[in-house]
Amino acid sequence: MQKHGALLIVDIQTDFCPGGALAVTDGNAIVPLVNRLASKFETVVITQDWHPAKHASFAANHPGKSPFETTTMPYGPQVLWPTHCVMDTPGAALHPDLVTTDASLIIRKGSNAAVDSYSAFLEADRTTLTGLNGYFDARGVTHIYLCGLALDYCVAWSAEDARQFGFAATIIEDACRAIDLNGSLDQAWARLATAGVARTNASDL
Repeated sequence: MQKHGALLIVDIQTDFCPGGALAVTDGNAIVPLVNRLASKFETVVITQDWHPAKHASFAANHPGKSPFETTTMPYGPQVLWPTHCVMDTPGAALHPDLVTTDASLIIRKGSNAAVDSYSAFLEADRTTLTGLNGYFDARGVTHIYLCGLALDYCVAWSAEDARQFGFAATIIEDACRAIDLNGSLDQAWARLATAGVARTNASDL
């Protein structure tokens, strides 16, 4: 049992799995592995994308724009996404096979209509805290292991911010899947290496 390590399970939701509005290839394939990993940790946190229908990151809310185009928000560049994980809709639900009984906290992010939120720690304006860093500190966590969807966006941003808040961070590669939009996966790995984020596989834990 990982006493000072926490497992952060990122956005394993219906809309990010095959058949969903923003499906990640084979996103559902990681669920059994993630369930097994959760039993190895005293602290397990699950994140859940949770957007209002008029969220600024949705292409549908920008006339003339299409999904996966980039626009500029007050906080910087923003990829415009298909409408996904809208509050209280089936697409926003956690994957039905994901076991949540090991989780001590489920944290919802992205509910501010004006700001996107990839990271579990900070919204995309880079100033609004979710409070997760304080939660981990209070539980004596020093090392965060990350898995989930999508590796090159929400998992990567969460890992980088974990390092920023002073935690060791390791991505469990085989328990993640990526979108890989215009080279985003290679770009993410480069940033993660610079931030000091480690990589491992579930069999090594």
